[in-house]
Amino acid sequence: MGARACPRPMGRKRGPEAERRRPWLVRDMSASQARGAASGAGHGGCRRAWVELLAGRVKRQKLGPEGEQKVRESALRLLRSHLNLGDLVLEVEGPPGKQLCLSRLIDYDGPGAHIDLSSSLIGSALRDQAAQLGVPAAVLCSQVVASGLVRVCEADAVPPPKVLLTPDQRKKLSSLFEIAQNLSAQSMFSRLSFCQELWKVQNSLLLEAVWRLHVQNIVSLQELLESHADSQAVVAWLSRDLRLLCEQTEAPCQHADVARAMLADFVQMLVSRGFQKNADVRGTVDPEWMSQVAVAVLERMLASALEALAAGIQEGSAAHKAVSCWFGVFSGHMYGSIISTESPKRFFCHTLTQILTHKPVLKVSDAVQMQREWSFARTPPLLSGLYRRLFVVLSPEELVGHLQEALETQEVNWQHVLSCVSTLVICLPDAQQLVDGWVSRLLTHAFESCDLDSMVLAFLVARQAALEGPAAFPSYAAWFQATFGSARGFHGSSKKALVFLFKFLSDLVPFEAPRYLQVHILHPPLVPSKYRSLLTDYVALARTRLADLKVSVENMGLYEDLSSAGDVTEPRCQAAQDVEKAIMVFEHTGKIPAAVLEASSRGSLIPGPLSQSP
Repeated sequence: MGARACPRPMGRKRGPEAERRRPWLVRDMSASQARGAASGAGHGGCRRAWVELLAGRVKRQKLGPEGEQKVRESALRLLRSHLNLGDLVLEVEGPPGKQLCLSRLIDYDGPGAHIDLSSSLIGSALRDQAAQLGVPAAVLCSQVVASGLVRVCEADAVPPPKVLLTPDQRKKLSSLFEIAQNLSAQSMFSRLSFCQELWKVQNSLLLEAVWRLHVQNIVSLQELLESHADSQAVVAWLSRDLRLLCEQTEAPCQHADVARAMLADFVQMLVSRGFQKNADVRGTVDPEWMSQVAVAVLERMLASALEALAAGIQEGSAAHKAVSCWFGVFSGHMYGSIISTESPKRFFCHTLTQILTHKPVLKVSDAVQMQREWSFARTPPLLSGLYRRLFVVLSPEELVGHLQEALETQEVNWQHVLSCVSTLVICLPDAQQLVDGWVSRLLTHAFESCDLDSMVLAFLVARQAALEGPAAFPSYAAWFQATFGSARGFHGSSKKALVFLFKFLSDLVPFEAPRYLQVHILHPPLVPSKYRSLLTDYVALARTRLADLKVSVENMGLYEDLSSAGDVTEPRCQAAQDVEKAIMVFEHTGKIPAAVLEASSRGSLIPGPLSQSP
């Protein structure tokens, strides 16, 4: 064998250059030597070192009665939230032939359904199972009933969405509810645990099953809703199912009476909980929480109905049926079982406010241009029907006051506001006087404070009421002449008031319908001679606008139809319309219309179609 180089002794010193090249090796060796020395020194005292380490720990104290109770409660909560009932039963059940299987006790749709098991036998079997599982009997029984209810809801072959049960499902639920009532009579049913189990599978629940729990006095609707920790989830779930219920209520089916009864109970519960003055403090949660949930559900249902109307729904469609059904809940007989009459009234006031303020996207200029399209005749029948239902509960004075409050304090939906005014003057006999008084108050405040908002609102309300014809409200020409055509008008107090009026009218010119400009020219405000220039400037501006629109100033009859789609009418056609309307007014009132008497007294001096008619 050849000579081999001997390994370098560990103690041999390296050169300075090598140590500079590998300084990490020096450090590692030093650390290794230090660990070795420490290990050698402590090898014989290993036991003593552990004793010293453990000596500083606090000795475990024995739990007192209160501590044991807290541990037991914590363990039960953990068990309830993670309990797999089927697996636990399989673990504790004995041989199949020597024990009474828990599933057969409640399997009323299986082969053993004919077995007549007494309530005491069922309770005894469940109590034994609870003892073997180490859980309270009431908790186990609640979970068993909840599991059975879910199986019934999922048994139907019809895919979701649906909210009503089949006759077979109703029969099965009736048997299950008898078991639940018997268990409850034996104090073996936890309503809270039952509700919590249902919320775990809320997407499998059918709304009718939940309603029947309420009717059978197993768990009330309020108690079930209060047991859910997430209010938004409750609102979303209940709103969705109520919309489906509305669709099925209006659909032709043999169980429509069940659907109507369900809807009535849900609405009564929501109204009583959401709009009662003094909250019931006996609930399991903060009463304010339940009130907010109830109001949120009712608001969401109305908002979805108003959005469907705005989108334009066809009569007979599912959406039309749902809206019609929900608006039907505002009938007075719906709330006969509510003891306090104030709750429905507060609900109706809240509903009216929500309608008036729903999605306020239109500007005042839009309202000036479009209000002819929002007359009573052009309002969707479903919406005008809703207004009429609200009018039954609220007095005319309350309605006008509510309208005024909403307009003064919030951004409003002008279409809903003005269509409500039209419905008001058509449906209520005292509305004309109330609206006229409201407009007068608005004008008084406008001229006293030069308040443009009050001025705009007064003109919009007066024009909207005038759209409904002289039987409901004076024509716009008559109203404008009566308001500003004499020295006693709101504008006659000072030059400042005059300037304010003509500045307002001038600003409206670009948005005005031609017939309003014609009224202002033919029936101008009374102006003192020294301020005549204010009127002449406005008339020149209005005539220029009419010329741009190619509309004649004199092309206006006695009964200007401001609700019509067009603004230009041939003189002879207008004369025929005047005659027809005069005859119609005479047939309804038995009197010659004032406009005809005035025109006959002036003869051919009046401008317009009558002087041109043959």
